[in-house]
Amino acid sequence: MRSLILCIKNVLFLLATMPALAFAGGAVDSVPALVAAVRDGKAGATIDVAAGTYKLQAPLELKAGMTIKGAGIGKTTITQAESWKANPATLPDPETSQEKFDRTGYLIRCANDAKDITVSHLTLTGPAMHGAIFGFANEGLHLHDLRMQDFMYCGIRTYAMKRVKIHDCIFVDAGQRWDNGKPGVTGGITGGGIFAIWMSDTEIWNNRFLVTKTAPNEHYYGIKGREARRCRIHHNTIETGFSIELPFEGDEDVEIDHNILRAAVSIPKYAGGPVPKSGRTFHIHHNYFTDGYSIEFVRNGVEIDHNLFDFDVASDGSNLISAFGDVAAKGPCVFHNNLVSNPGRGVIWMNEPYAQLQVRNNHIIARTTRTPRIEGLFGFNDKSDFTTFRFSSNIIECIGTERPLFRNDASGGSVVENNQLVGVTDTARYTNKQADKPVGLEQPLNFQCGANGELTVDGWKVRPSAKQESP
Repeated sequence: MRSLILCIKNVLFLLATMPALAFAGGAVDSVPALVAAVRDGKAGATIDVAAGTYKLQAPLELKAGMTIKGAGIGKTTITQAESWKANPATLPDPETSQEKFDRTGYLIRCANDAKDITVSHLTLTGPAMHGAIFGFANEGLHLHDLRMQDFMYCGIRTYAMKRVKIHDCIFVDAGQRWDNGKPGVTGGITGGGIFAIWMSDTEIWNNRFLVTKTAPNEHYYGIKGREARRCRIHHNTIETGFSIELPFEGDEDVEIDHNILRAAVSIPKYAGGPVPKSGRTFHIHHNYFTDGYSIEFVRNGVEIDHNLFDFDVASDGSNLISAFGDVAAKGPCVFHNNLVSNPGRGVIWMNEPYAQLQVRNNHIIARTTRTPRIEGLFGFNDKSDFTTFRFSSNIIECIGTERPLFRNDASGGSVVENNQLVGVTDTARYTNKQADKPVGLEQPLNFQCGANGELTVDGWKVRPSAKQESP
């Protein structure tokens, strides 16, 4: 009997002193327990993490099918120990050369090619880490209900992700302009809240991207990437220095809709890039834009419609769509059913020759700007194929200061028809033949946008939506 009692006591002692793994119905509640649960857990394991702060000394590497779930944003926090600092000399990372990525500077690292990993209900924070989560070729990755705050370079960093869902997350100061740590060097490559190289069949929604720091090297992108295919970015509130950047590679069927965008969406491609079989690279619709420099061009196969572009007359240095290339692009682009309030320099300016541009059924109001601006609302290279340009059924009003429609005579070779023009001075350049059909928007503009649909756009007016959830 005495030996049995001693045995029981020894077992109880071991249970009391060993790291607490995630037993059924329980949750890990210490750093050793969390590390052991991830290290020793099998693929497909679910690891609940109790409320508290967990200071790691190395990344957690998740296996296929693993789920890491905290007690909630602000309740369970994973950060780095004071002794663990990522190497700043490896930033900025090499973007498309994944073999050269430094993966040691992330709190959570998904194993290469591991599928169906889920991370949720956590706060992840630096500040001495490159980022919060890194993954390579992680199909089915699901990231939600996370707060990622104060990282050197990015919040989520992925390469070749497919069938991924990122939603209901908050990114605060989750990246910055990086000068590679060299004294006296300014500028550098900018990180992103989400920085995704080559993503497909992915959905990003109901996220907030915020910045609280104002120093130049704290500027970062909300969503940044290289090549997106069959992806949808919707109902996000993005208040960073740049909203979305998807330049260069062969993007196709990317839908950007119902977002609040406080800065530019950048989608340029050399010579405009190829048009996929679907006929569309980007569809940008039902967004609320508030910065006069709204869309970086040039790209072929783009449709931009049903957006409210709402700018301050005091900020008049930009064109709504700007393109800085010098190689001709073949188009097409359709810009229709948009409301544009207070374009500064203008609505569209393209340095390179372009073709197959259609501007129809928009309502544009250009009021007197601070400068004031007097150039034409549309500026094109005089070598553009104006026989393929069509401006039809728009309402264009220049209030306070009259302005021409175009910036050069060659643009008058466009088809200009059935527009209602007020305060426009260059009507001798084109015929603007009238037709018996309506002008302006084909239907009233009314939609909700931003995280959880926080704002309602009702024509020219914007108001908070009813019954919004707290972020």
